[in-house]
Order: sequence, then structure tokens, then C-alpha cells
Amino acid sequence: MKDIKQRTKEFSLRIIRLFSSLPESTTAQVNGKQLLRSGTSSSVHYREATRARSNKDFVSKLGGAQQELEETACWLELLTEAGIVAQAKFSDLQN
Repeated sequence: MKDIKQRTKEFSLRIIRLFSSLPESTTAQVNGKQLLRSGTSSSVHYREATRARSNKDFVSKLGGAQQELEETACWLELLTEAGIVAQAKFSDLQN
């Protein structure tokens, strides 16, 4: 099994590719930029956690990563339910 550092990096790269494939409509781009921000920051939060100075700091930074992933899930749902992107295009990302 891949380590979390590699998995979060791959997730971020997939989010970048998804954003690049979005339609150029204002709605898609505004929502897509939010998805891009939250979807790529989870890997950064994880890397910050690996350099934590204490257990409390580690837990806090991992919590930040988890919050960004939850926000990403919400943006993916909104893009799907708004009919901007087909569910099949990123259903595996949601898993």
C-alpha cells in the first residue's frame, strides 16, 4: 500500500487534471477554483503534519488536511449536482 504522502500527492494531481478539464463557464471556473484550492492543500497539510513539533501540532495539522478533504468532497458534489461534470468522471476521487 502506498504511503499517505504519495496518495495525497496523487490525489492533488488528479484534482489539478480535473480542474483543467472543466468547462470555461463562469460557474464551472468559480467552483472549480475552490475545488482546486481545497483539493491540493490536503497534501500540503499532510506534509506539514509530518514536520510537526509535538503530538498536538501533528493532530492539528492532520485535522486541517481532513477539513480540506471534506471541503473537496462538497465541491465535487456541487459540480456533479449542478450538472457541470458527470458523476462518472470523478466518482473514484470521491472514494
